[in-house]
Order: sequence, then structure tokens, then C-alpha cells
Amino acid sequence: MKLLHLDSSILGGNSVSRSLSASIVSRLQSTNPKLDVIYRDLAANPIPHLSGAYVAVSRGGLDGPHDPALQADLALGETLLEEFLAADIVVIGVAFYNFAIATQLKAWIDRIAVAGKTFRYTAKGPEGLVGDKRLILAIARGGFYGPGSPAQPLEHAETYLRGAFAFLGITAPEVIIAEGVNVAPEQREAALNAAQDQIVGLKAA
Repeated sequence: MKLLHLDSSILGGNSVSRSLSASIVSRLQSTNPKLDVIYRDLAANPIPHLSGAYVAVSRGGLDGPHDPALQADLALGETLLEEFLAADIVVIGVAFYNFAIATQLKAWIDRIAVAGKTFRYTAKGPEGLVGDKRLILAIARGGFYGPGSPAQPLEHAETYLRGAFAFLGITAPEVIIAEGVNVAPEQREAALNAAQDQIVGLKAA
């Protein structure tokens, strides 16, 4: 069984989402020591954002020689897509910046949302092709953006990821959230403890 582990926070060792995603992977490895884990730090090794040339070649089917930089970018895109397609489980540490996901994570999603590979268009509309994957999101939010909170309309990380992955066929992600971690030390501790309780309760890999 293969697990793809991604982190997107720029905060390194101070990141709550990184600590949560690491705990999730550790929990799953404890239930399946043979779990094959591939890790990508999207902040330390960012993926280039899409370019017009990349889209023209990879999605437009333009053949012919390409410059070395574009060839390397196309090869990276293929690698990222194959890693995602091969994974049985995907664990993502989701940083929450200015009401949305980090651009580093968006760049990765742009590489794996590929027509004919992870979704397809049909006469009845789009159809996701990777619904057999298990997706676990570890989200850290500095304030309160959950249901019923005044800032809920500004939450565009969890909602975006649920929508984007549902489009690919993954309609029931497991979501673990540490909320209000920048409000006060006691709230941070309570949020982390609550998230860890959820992690302990995750089903085995």
C-alpha cells in the first residue's frame, strides 16, 4: 500500500499543520508497518506554477522539440501525476493563509487535475476517476472559521479542497482541523489535543 504525504506550510518546525500531518502518517504506519510513504515538502521544494507553454504542450498535445526548462517542467508534472495516481492514501498538511490554501499546494493540485487522467468529461458532465483513494486533510487555522462562526464565509481552504477533490471523485475526505491556534496559548493546546484525539481514532491503513 502506498501513501503520499504532502506538506504546504512555510513555517517549518513551528507549523501546526505539519505536526498534524506527521502524526497522521505515524498513526497509519503503526497500523501498517509496510506502508510505502512518499513525502513532498511543497514549501521547501515548491512546484512551479502552470505556464502557458506547459499547458499548451501537456494538455494541448503540441509535439516537437522543447527547451530544457520546459522539458524539465513537463517531466516534473508527469512525476507528480504518477505519484498521485499510484497512491492509495493521500495525507495533506494544509496551511491556511489569507482565507485560502497556500499557493504551493494550489500549484500541486494544478498538476494532478488532468482531464483523461483524474477526471473526464462525459455527456452527463464531468466524472472523477480517482474516487478509490483515501484522502486525509490536516488543516490548521489561526482563527475560527468553522460552522456558525462570523468568519465562516471567508473559509476557502477546506471548502476548496472538498470541491476540488470531489471533482476528481474523492467525495468523502477525512478532515482533521486545529482551529483558533493563534488566539491564545490555551486555545492552541486545546485545538491540538482535540485534533490528536481524532488522529488516534483514524481507521487503520
